[in-house]
Amino acid sequence: MFKLFKNKDDEKSKRDKFFKHRILKTNIFKEPELGEDSILFGCGCFWGAEKCFWKLPGVITTSVGYSGGEKINPTYNEVCSGYTGHTEVVKVIWDKNVIDISDLLKMFWECHDPTQKNRQGNDCGTQYRSAIYFNNKNQEEIIINSQKAYQKALEKNNFGTIETEIKKINKYFYAEEYHQQYLASFGSRQYCSASPTKISLKEFENSNYKLKKEIWENFNWEVDKCVLISTNEPIS
Repeated sequence: MFKLFKNKDDEKSKRDKFFKHRILKTNIFKEPELGEDSILFGCGCFWGAEKCFWKLPGVITTSVGYSGGEKINPTYNEVCSGYTGHTEVVKVIWDKNVIDISDLLKMFWECHDPTQKNRQGNDCGTQYRSAIYFNNKNQEEIIINSQKAYQKALEKNNFGTIETEIKKINKYFYAEEYHQQYLASFGSRQYCSASPTKISLKEFENSNYKLKKEIWENFNWEVDKCVLISTNEPIS
């Protein structure tokens, strides 16, 4: 479970305002219950990254925020300055009976280029670094296994070394309201900085994919900005 500093007025005011997910209609402030789990993913600009995950069956809620840095309750402008050490992340809570962490990791590795350091596409800076922040030992093992498998797949296709930051972190700060499910908001600038490698993650040690093959056909990384041009609705 990712902890928040509830004694800080800024964070408390965010939590007191019940933000309903624009698409899933769930509480973005909810914490995992029995049979659920959570994780943080950094894949460049969090606008497009969040949409990748909310579309997957079994994802209960998503939100965007900041993690991996030092400052308590950083603002977007502070994070963009690069001085707080945070990266833009997506918090995903999922139903373990419907979707496995293996599926989420497949989305993570495939939706951006993890070999780019401190950047993603045209967005440069430490706040855009590739990252996975887990909260328990069980998650760590399968994350590392997936990383090793994806590294081998990348090397076969002449890509370099994965630069993804993988750490156990339990500090997460929700981003400002207008960033939440931004791409589904009225009048939003349809933008995503991710530059997928177009290399897929296959079976790996201890993987336990639960989503059907047909689900992944909705994500054609050969098509530029395929997530942006897709509908906002979850895949059924």
